[in-house]
Amino acid sequence: MPRSATDEELIQAARGFMRISLSAADRIGDLSVVQLRALTVLHRRGRANLGELAGEMGVTVSTTSRLVDRLVGAGLVDRRIAEHTRREIALRLTRLGQSALERYDTLRLAELHERLDAMPEEQREVACAGLRAFGAAAAGAPESAP
Repeated sequence: MPRSATDEELIQAARGFMRISLSAADRIGDLSVVQLRALTVLHRRGRANLGELAGEMGVTVSTTSRLVDRLVGAGLVDRRIAEHTRREIALRLTRLGQSALERYDTLRLAELHERLDAMPEEQREVACAGLRAFGAAAAGAPESAP
């Protein structure tokens, strides 16, 4: 089925955002995009158990468990027995994890600002208004990217 011009523009924008995210992840060096995505989910939620994190990331609990093992080993995530039930594990970011996520966001913002600054002022204002509207519309969507 052929795509409309709007479809192509949306795909181009999505690819552009992904390139910026991948570039920022490459510049951090130590963390994969999937690990950064997990940190992003934990930051937004505050705390999560393995099932919640897996569900938001769209992967299995066993995959998430291995991912969390690596993040805990790197000192980015704290894993402990949940307070409300000893059968559950509670996950949250450590200060180091928060710092890594802040570095990632800072790198992404720098590239986004660089792209916006290269636009003529009128286009930049329209783009920012569109991004605000899109962000508001997407706010209810589950976390799907780092």
